[in-house]
Amino acid sequence: MKVICPNKTCKSFENINKDGSYFRADDSKRIQRYRCKGCGKRFSKATSNDHYRLRRRRDSSMIEHLLCAKVSMRRIAKVLKMDRKTVARRMIALEKRALRQHRKLLDYLEKKKVTHMQFDDMITIEHTKMKPLSISIAVDKDTRLILGAQVSQIPAFGHLAKKSRRKYGYRKSYHEAGLTKLFESISKTIDKDAIIKSDMHKSYPKFVSKYLSSCTYKAYEGGRSCVAGQGELKRKGYDPLFILNHTCAIFRDSINRLVRKTWCSTKSPKMLQRHINIFISYYNFKYIQYEVNTI
Repeated sequence: MKVICPNKTCKSFENINKDGSYFRADDSKRIQRYRCKGCGKRFSKATSNDHYRLRRRRDSSMIEHLLCAKVSMRRIAKVLKMDRKTVARRMIALEKRALRQHRKLLDYLEKKKVTHMQFDDMITIEHTKMKPLSISIAVDKDTRLILGAQVSQIPAFGHLAKKSRRKYGYRKSYHEAGLTKLFESISKTIDKDAIIKSDMHKSYPKFVSKYLSSCTYKAYEGGRSCVAGQGELKRKGYDPLFILNHTCAIFRDSINRLVRKTWCSTKSPKMLQRHINIFISYYNFKYIQYEVNTI
């Protein structure tokens, strides 16, 4: 592995010498130290690590498993005997690693290309049903890979719309901004002759025509939900969007704050996005065990 000086102002950042080592008792590993001959800065292999200066490093893997196994942050803190704020801070480091892995996956898929994509939105709440959120999800139908998921704020609808405006005021919709961010991140991974499937949402056709104009787009009418699959699976016999709906059901069954009829609702869209980013990496590389040679 190529070692580079972490000092950004250093001009000879590649002129590095080994400078001893030390034993890290937290995870029983011996860490190599280095010294830059250009600026004289001393550092180690752990300096640029996402878990730099964190204690109880062994707990990071367990926190990731529990976050993706329908366990709340408060319960994780109780099980591992730590503060809830510690779990929240550890999620930041886990998300950095997850985003780095997902970026490498998308780079790999840019060469391999996705030939059959399905996408849709999943509705959840921010503290109360009068403050809904939309999660735009895209999956690869052939490999079941989650290509991306973007959380966006939407106004309340249906019989709660008037009550929401009266209690919380006008709530802006960032749904199209979320779809834009999703399509910009995955458009290069989609083959020009790919098949794109979704339901008949009125906003979807313009995004497909803008980012995937050469692809074949098919929209299907949504069906009534059945009891199984957290309400994401459909009652009809053949569901052309089954892979997507089944993935949404796994989302709800794996992330505690997405479970229907739960008191563990998300309080911040930013934290929900962070939790989803961690789950996407966990699902792609540990659940379905997708292997990429470059990762």
